[in-house]
Amino acid sequence: MKKFVLAAVAASVAVSPILAAAPAAAAPAKQTRTVVKQKPNGKVVVKKTTVKKATPQRYRTSWKRGDRFDYRQARNYRQIDYRHYRGLKAPPRGYRYVQSGNDVVMVGITSGIVAAVLANLIR
Repeated sequence: MKKFVLAAVAASVAVSPILAAAPAAAAPAKQTRTVVKQKPNGKVVVKKTTVKKATPQRYRTSWKRGDRFDYRQARNYRQIDYRHYRGLKAPPRGYRYVQSGNDVVMVGITSGIVAAVLANLIR
């Protein structure tokens, strides 16, 4: 009996990607994943889960003083050396300059809070 159940589960797992491919073409936003586990007591557990695809990354176009800066939302993110740009003074202790698009943003290192925004400084 145990061999019959294992054979049936293996067959269903082998066929499931073939059957799941047709609905995935109709609805690309969801995928079905099947996990088969065999427990030490001889029972087989089949678990099906639906996984949503990640949405495309959206970048913030403007920053304001007091916002929490997240580098994953910044377009063209990188740290800036203030000595290479005119108009930038040395940041206070505990702050740094970062680039987000064409803007220069002064961010607190530990808190991530935006202290100042210099718009369109980088061309």
